[in-house]
Amino acid sequence: MIREIFNPRNSVLLNGSLAHASLEVGQKTTRHFHPKAEEIYFILKGRGLMEVEGERVEMGEGDSVAIPNGAKHQIEAVGSEKLEFLCCCAPAYTHEDTVLCEDETSDDN
Repeated sequence: MIREIFNPRNSVLLNGSLAHASLEVGQKTTRHFHPKAEEIYFILKGRGLMEVEGERVEMGEGDSVAIPNGAKHQIEAVGSEKLEFLCCCAPAYTHEDTVLCEDETSDDN
């Protein structure tokens, strides 16, 4: 689930956006990338297995990752509780700047 908090349509921000996202244990986002936007994920609660351009790292509360534009990425909720995190994009998130990599699978699939 993703809930937009700030974006150019609902705030004074012109060049960025902030969203709150959550995944139940075992859920993961579709691997994707943003041709224009840089992105930051900040973990609020739970644990996540973050993959950026094939590199995987486990993240927990208080951890963050910077994702350059064009980098394929995906996060999976692992552990025993729901994963909650903030997503910050610059420029602001748009569906048009999101390319899904649905035909690709993780190494563990």
